[in-house]
Parts: sequence; structure tokens; C-alpha cells
Amino acid sequence: MDHETAAAPTITFDDFLKVDIRVGQIVAAEPFPEARKPAFKLTIDFGPEIGIKRSSAQITVNHTLEGLVGQQVLAVVNFPPRQIGPFISQVLTLGVPDANGDVMLIRPDRGVPVGGRLY
Repeated sequence: MDHETAAAPTITFDDFLKVDIRVGQIVAAEPFPEARKPAFKLTIDFGPEIGIKRSSAQITVNHTLEGLVGQQVLAVVNFPPRQIGPFISQVLTLGVPDANGDVMLIRPDRGVPVGGRLY
């Protein structure tokens, strides 16, 4: 995955509010061998308002399938679904690059209620 190092252009606070980032809990994680780049298929519970959504995440270097279930993550829940091979990714699970450029998930450092919105 290519990552830009320059800062993005300035946006307004109203622009930021358009991006709906919520905390969810991973309830299932599966291999995704059909993906072009190594990835997992995640099933994430965002609580009663958003529901259960699916996501493809290129997190195979720093995360294991066994360690993902039960973990809380942050995801953008208001992007349109995206077709990734035979899979529909409904949310964008968020991460940041480690020193090698591999994705590390963004997670709350303590358990919080699912569905909570980032602010």
C-alpha cells in the first residue's frame, strides 16, 4: 500500500464531521486467499445503530486471525461498499503503517461501547 508522507490539504471541521468513524468489535476473522494483496475478511459488530458489517483488511503482517476476534477497531462506516475480488467490503477498517510500512490497526487502548463515534 502506498502512503503519502506530505500533509493532506486543510479541510473544515464540517468536512471532518462528514466522515463517520465508529468503534466496532471483531466477531469473526477469515483468510482471504482471493485478494490480490494478503488480507483478512473481518466481520465487525458496530452495535444496534450500525449493525454488523464486513471489511477486507491488509493486516496479515502484524495481526493473526486468532488474535483478532474480540478486538475493538475503528472504521469508517459511511463510505459506499467496495468490491474487492469476490468480496464486498462495507466499511474501511483503519490502520497506520509501522516502521516497515505494514498496517497496524487503530484500536482503543481500553474497551469502550461498540458504535461510539470518534470525535
